[in-house]
Amino acid sequence: MAVAENQLLTAENQLLRCPWAEKDEFSRKYHDEVWGRPCHDERELFKMLILEGFQAGLSWVTILKKQAAFEAAFDGFDPSLVARYGAEKIERLMNNSGIIRNRRKIAAAVTNAQAVLRLGSLDDFLWSYVGGVPIVGNWERQEDMPVNTPLSDEISGELKRRGFTFVGSTIVYSYLQAVGVVNDHMAWCEISRYTQ
Repeated sequence: MAVAENQLLTAENQLLRCPWAEKDEFSRKYHDEVWGRPCHDERELFKMLILEGFQAGLSWVTILKKQAAFEAAFDGFDPSLVARYGAEKIERLMNNSGIIRNRRKIAAAVTNAQAVLRLGSLDDFLWSYVGGVPIVGNWERQEDMPVNTPLSDEISGELKRRGFTFVGSTIVYSYLQAVGVVNDHMAWCEISRYTQ
């Protein structure tokens, strides 16, 4: 990098971040503003659950780039609306090039919205597993971070028992990280101090 370009870096871009966040601007923004921050907003919790399901088999940046289209297509992720989607709406979603057009994942979003309504509160459900206090990983190296844990196994099993789909343990662990139930920022990541 030329000296002139280096001098143009902002203080924000000079922060030490988790390695995965430095891949692109979408990942950096998500890392800095969302990932690992405790979330208690029901609609946001539902949205992240659905997006994690859509991500299965794909890169997370693919989802981040399509997030606005997902928000519009799924009525702002209002579970009371998504729960009522019928065949006609599902076909419209299948024809929406702005989102991931996977029939099983779209159907899972509807099923999971119905399950959320039966559950009552994702916030109460999730945070009860950790007594309202995030688990902090304090990892030194990204490769040491697990892809699932006994906690994600337990929550995954309970969600399945309650009728949720696309909630395997690895998806659930990513979800817990996304909504801050688990804070897996590297121990040295400078953003981690803002997530507490």
